[in-house]
Amino acid sequence: MSRESTRATVTIEEVAAAAGVSRSTVSRVVNGSTAVSPEALEAVNRAIVELNYVPNRAARSLASRQTHALALVVPEDTTRFFGDPYFAAVVSGMNARLRASNYVLNLFIANDDPGDKTASYLSTGSVDGAFVVSHHTSDTFIDRIAAAVPVVYGGRPVLERPGDHYVDVDNVHGGYKATKYLIDKGYTDIGTITGPLTMPGGLDRLEGYRKAMAEARLTEGPYADGGFTSDGGRDAMRQVLAQGPAPRAIFVASDLMARGAMAELGARGLRVPEDVAVIGYDDSPVATTVTPQLTTIGQPSYEQGAQMAAVLLDILSGKNPPRATILETELVVRESA
Repeated sequence: MSRESTRATVTIEEVAAAAGVSRSTVSRVVNGSTAVSPEALEAVNRAIVELNYVPNRAARSLASRQTHALALVVPEDTTRFFGDPYFAAVVSGMNARLRASNYVLNLFIANDDPGDKTASYLSTGSVDGAFVVSHHTSDTFIDRIAAAVPVVYGGRPVLERPGDHYVDVDNVHGGYKATKYLIDKGYTDIGTITGPLTMPGGLDRLEGYRKAMAEARLTEGPYADGGFTSDGGRDAMRQVLAQGPAPRAIFVASDLMARGAMAELGARGLRVPEDVAVIGYDDSPVATTVTPQLTTIGQPSYEQGAQMAAVLLDILSGKNPPRATILETELVVRESA
């Protein structure tokens, strides 16, 4: 690539490839970290000159290379963000870990534009790093953010690249655990309500369901996408019931969707768990506010947020944390299954 290349066409990944180092190493050099070997430092600086790469941080004051601001980017609408207890738990965990640092957390709901305004703003050097939570296959603007600042993902990235850092829950095993619990209870006719299949979390929980069904040599039951919302769960339950007789048990991939599904079952005169056993996912406050209380798979959302903050702080301080941190789930038995 020639020296006439501009920032718009040269990415941090291209600099990393030219220098023969990881993306995080380039990020540390750009951030002024001393935790880089002399050989890597020379290779990165040479690649920056050859590609005419202009780091966003070069536009900042030479006296201070840090804003001490971090961005939480959520590619969802406000209704989903403020209505889902998962996000509150993740943000609480982040804040707890950041409290002892000098960083402040800024929230960006990046659904309306879609993401162009957020990506443009964050690419100006206004923050030192970003968290991305709940992203979909269509959220390509995240790539532009990741090219500008270090990013830690909440959940496995949609398109995982070398150098990406993420903190995820073992959703495959969680979905498997939920379905196997139903199988071990003697149920053989088991359906599922999935999360969005444009998201790794939705895909992974469905994979776990299918793994348990295949292992038990059972035929998969009816399923529908509930979009990780209560209304979506109710609509998905209608779709499941439209496919034939009600399954004797159903794995619902979030507590919010389970609440909607149980409301629809009740409206149809079907009792939980006598007619249809229901197991959810999250162990959010929703699980104990429905009747009957929800058997569910607990995921450590607070811990996920705290771990995400810890990983990003390590990156910004020049350390090299693990690329992937995977947290375990647990079965929480109550009354619905």
